[in-house]
Amino acid sequence: MSVELSGAIEGVAAGVPFVALPPSEHERTAPMVLTWHLLGAPFSEAAMAAALPMRDLPAWRVHLGLPLTGKRFPEGGFEGFFRLASEDNVLNVVEPLTKQVEAEFPAALAELRSLLSIEDGPIGLVGGSQGGAVALQMLTHAELPVAAAALVNPVTQLAPVIAANERVYDVTYHWSDRSRAVADEYDYVRRAEELTAPVLLVIGEKDDVSITEPAEALHKALGERRSELVTIPGMAHEFAEAPGIEPAPQTAHAKLVDAELTRWFARHLAV
Repeated sequence: MSVELSGAIEGVAAGVPFVALPPSEHERTAPMVLTWHLLGAPFSEAAMAAALPMRDLPAWRVHLGLPLTGKRFPEGGFEGFFRLASEDNVLNVVEPLTKQVEAEFPAALAELRSLLSIEDGPIGLVGGSQGGAVALQMLTHAELPVAAAALVNPVTQLAPVIAANERVYDVTYHWSDRSRAVADEYDYVRRAEELTAPVLLVIGEKDDVSITEPAEALHKALGERRSELVTIPGMAHEFAEAPGIEPAPQTAHAKLVDAELTRWFARHLAV
C-alpha cells in the first residue's frame, strides 16, 4: 500500500535525488536533518520519508537517495543490484556506495542550502542499516558541521554483517586483502574517537547480533556523554513494508523510532 507524502518537495541536488519535508513554519529558515535509507525496507528516499517523517520537528527533513539504488539503480534494477551484491557485497556495493556519498555530499549539501530555506548552522544526520554506516563515515569528516546523528540498526562493523549473510544465505564470502582493508576502514567501534558529534543508536530487539552487538560496543566506546542507546521492543532489522520502494503507511515500530529521533534532534539542533 502506497501513501502520499503531503507537502513533500522532490528533486535532485548535485545529482543526488531527495525528498524534503519542510518545517510547519517554512516561511522562516530552519535547521536541517539529512537521512540515508536502508538497503532494505525502507529502500528509497521516499519510503524513508514516509517511515521517519519527524513531523513534529521544526526543521527541514531531507531524505537522500543512496547511490546504486532507486533512480540510480545499476543496469537490471533490483536484480542488477542484488547480482552485484551477491558477486562481492564489500567491493561491488559497500565500498563504491560509501565512496560516492563522500564525493557527492559537499556539492549536494551546498545545493540543498541554496534550494531550501535552511539555516547555516550544523546539521543532523540519520541513517538506517547501510545508510547508518554512511552516516558514521560522514561523522569521521571533521570539516562537516554536524550537531548530532541518529542511527537505526546501523552497520557499525562490516565484518560481522558479512558473516551473518554467510549464515543466513548459506554462502561463503571470499575475503581478499582489499576487502579486509575496507572492512577495517568501516569499523566504527575501532574508530569511535573519530566520530565528531553525539550519536543516538536505535536498535531492534529482534535484529541480528551482527547489528545489535556492534551498536552496543560503539555505545560503550563513546560513553554516556557522547551517545545514547535505545532498544525498540519486537523490532527486527527493517521497519517499513517490503519491498520498501514506495512510501507506505508508518509501521508501529517506525512510529517508535520516529519519536526517538524527533526527541533526539529537538534536544541537539537549534530548533
